[in-house]
Amino acid sequence: MTGSTALMRNHPSRGQPPLPSAHPVDIAMSERRTAEVEMARVLRTEPTRMALDSSGAGIAHWKHDPLHDVVEPMSHHVIMAYNGVMQRMERRSGKSVSIGTFRPGVVIIIPEGSSSRWDIPKPVDVVQLYLPNATLKRVAGEAGITGAADLLERTAHPDPITSRLLLSSADALEGNGVLDTLFRHQVTDLLATRVLAAHTGSPATFQPTMGGLSPKVLLRAIERLRSDSDADVSLDALASDAGLSRFHFCRAFKESTGLSPHAWLRQHRLEQAMNMLRESDDPVVSIAAALGYSSQTAFAAAFRKLTGETPSEWRRRMR
Repeated sequence: MTGSTALMRNHPSRGQPPLPSAHPVDIAMSERRTAEVEMARVLRTEPTRMALDSSGAGIAHWKHDPLHDVVEPMSHHVIMAYNGVMQRMERRSGKSVSIGTFRPGVVIIIPEGSSSRWDIPKPVDVVQLYLPNATLKRVAGEAGITGAADLLERTAHPDPITSRLLLSSADALEGNGVLDTLFRHQVTDLLATRVLAAHTGSPATFQPTMGGLSPKVLLRAIERLRSDSDADVSLDALASDAGLSRFHFCRAFKESTGLSPHAWLRQHRLEQAMNMLRESDDPVVSIAAALGYSSQTAFAAAFRKLTGETPSEWRRRMR
């Protein structure tokens, strides 16, 4: 969310929503809206892209009109990265007013349960991470992070690392259920680690860990990733098989292979696609479906991102 706007008066104008309290609103968790529901209500549009888990954790890309409304307490932390023209905006909670400049490289954080009024005068392009507090606590525990406290409210706060990672995450969704889920789990844990390190009330320290997976555990993980069945090629299942947390499994798998689980599986699916294109006459649409893509268009876009060619172009060149 972003904007250049005049300072708000001490009292809301007639017809405007009342200003929220300076403190988190005391609304029972069960009564709070999930982040995607509250954002749809406030932004009055549909996201251009969204991928969510059953917990409500996920990634959403929004392009919305100017905003002058109160964001009510949500049941998730919301971390946003801005991708648009530079503009000033205002965020008010009670008597506290934050005026910031939205531009690439800044992040916005709305902690779980907080409420504020936003005044953003121009259209906005943002990618949002919806992060349950339970996920944040799990990652802190798995990563051995000590000193972690509550997330800070941030308004156009410079953080190019988090911004770049979050903006790129929306483009990495490929329309393939297994790949997208695996990627979303990885990036959620990675972003949770990042915000714990950079956006809490006290500095967080990490307990370093070393070493990869044992050959037996690595082989079992690769066998699961190679399986033609998509029954449960999830980060939770892979980590459970290895007897590790999600955080430590990802780190150890990359130590052993040089790739994250998502990158390894994406490379494997690309090799499968190339073999099917080269060795069969199956239509591209059938190959896309066999590899788990939601459409031929999604498969072609993912294939071209990795090879620079469409599947049909690559097949013609290889024959």
